[in-house]
Amino acid sequence: MLDKEAWPLMVERYIALAYDKGIMRTAQDLPQPLLWPQLQVSEGEKSYTCNQFSLSSERPMIGFCPGAEFGPAKRWPHYHYAELAKQLIDEGYQVVLFGSAKDHEAGNEILAALNTEQQAWCRNLAGETQLDQAVILIAACKAIVTNDSGLMHVAAALNRPLVCPVWSE
Repeated sequence: MLDKEAWPLMVERYIALAYDKGIMRTAQDLPQPLLWPQLQVSEGEKSYTCNQFSLSSERPMIGFCPGAEFGPAKRWPHYHYAELAKQLIDEGYQVVLFGSAKDHEAGNEILAALNTEQQAWCRNLAGETQLDQAVILIAACKAIVTNDSGLMHVAAALNRPLVCPVWSE
């Protein structure tokens, strides 16, 4: 199962662990197609939840998930998120920050780096949403920029385009 030539994708190696190793010799032995986690959100849910949080329909949303459970080693620095937010807002997007209450301060640091006009198009919802609301709002985003976190997996299951910067101090 550790042979990367026989099992080129990490997900294939993990799936193969569920089977008898005498049966599974290569990735081609896995049942096809592989099932991927998928979440579905209706347009009505997106519209209702965006309105609930007073998010504008004037600009497309880009979601940022700046938190990570295991601390700074897994977090892209807030000042990089802030620079990206500035560029995206200046290009006509709105930025929505997601995460738990523990991530709220990181969101505030991103907001503080923006000028007043840019701050009007950036919302810090870290710690302000229930999980189901965050899922719906992530589904409404055009793309997600996220650290390696649970919300990254939510975005993937929603089939949102995502970028996960790899960071190490």
